Amino acid sequence: MTGDDEVEIPEVDYVSGSGIPVRGNDIDTDQIIPARFMKVVTFDGLGEFAFFDVRFDEDDDQKDHPFNEDQFQDSSVMVVNNNFGCGSSREHAPQALMRWGIDAIIGESFAEIFAGNCLALGIPTVTADTETIEELQAWVDDNPDAEIEIDVEAETVTYGGETIDVTVDDAQRKALVEGVWDTTALMKSNASEVRKKAEELPYVTDSAIPEAE
Repeated sequence: MTGDDEVEIPEVDYVSGSGIPVRGNDIDTDQIIPARFMKVVTFDGLGEFAFFDVRFDEDDDQKDHPFNEDQFQDSSVMVVNNNFGCGSSREHAPQALMRWGIDAIIGESFAEIFAGNCLALGIPTVTADTETIEELQAWVDDNPDAEIEIDVEAETVTYGGETIDVTVDDAQRKALVEGVWDTTALMKSNASEVRKKAEELPYVTDSAIPEAE
């Protein structure tokens, strides 16, 4: 290949799907994906280990957790509480959630690095106040098969015939809506420009710049 790879990054301006409520403040990345499951070459298969230690006991018997409940197995919009994704900055956490089936997360607040790692996968992290989140979680409990619609650009969530205002970080919204959220794909698509810029940098030698195949 002598030119830049053509990579099409989808615009994420609208996400819909049934919900799954995961309650609790300060749910950290170690709860989302325990460290012992991170010793992998690829992220494939991480989904089955999402929330493993809070889903199963030491004998691998199921605990009471929404990820174990039959009515939520096809859910793709997770509804969480405050400071979700805190703790270590492991990118395996959103990878595990995405590979379980999560396409978007609505919550009171998110750890900044976790939200950034979600953005890199095209997963919106949408925020609303405590009362709104608790009402939505209760509605999902009663309507596990009903659809939640997230309009990223308009910053709204629609469910049960009601539309509510939510917040999407400005930079995140721009990246998702314009389809520029996958920085790795963007660099591959503009490999020649990246190489040209690198050659202009005094601390990058020619030997450090890989030749295009």
